[in-house]
Amino acid sequence: MKRSAGLLMFRRPGGALEVLLAHPGGPFWRHKDAGAWTIPKGEFADPERALDAAQREFAEETGFAVTPPLLPLGEVVQKSGKRVSAWAFEGECDPGQLRCNEFELEWPPRSGRTQRHPEIDRVAWFGVAEARRKLVPAQCAFLDRLERTLER
Repeated sequence: MKRSAGLLMFRRPGGALEVLLAHPGGPFWRHKDAGAWTIPKGEFADPERALDAAQREFAEETGFAVTPPLLPLGEVVQKSGKRVSAWAFEGECDPGQLRCNEFELEWPPRSGRTQRHPEIDRVAWFGVAEARRKLVPAQCAFLDRLERTLER
């Protein structure tokens, strides 16, 4: 079973909760929006710890700093069966400063041509209601957990 770990950056301008979401790069995701966005995350395998992977992946996929404390948001299982663990942290960034690593993909399929694509083609701040529409459905549980954590 594949496992991923990621971080959900949040801020509270004027007291309203906003979260930073990432849109996957590459030709498959180019025209997808609702239900396609994700927290910055990536796969990991033992012996790497999920929290270490989450911090590494956030740095690789966004180029933004991680500022403790990291609040545990638990795990969800996506439709594909992938298990995703997440933590949240309060921070600030300018989405226009995104720096992301790239991957190679044969495109178009069976063309023999390889193209490079960013793992994330953009990030953006969203209020919680809009984030629920944008996120991969299983990851909406992270928003619920973040809201409960911040209410304490």
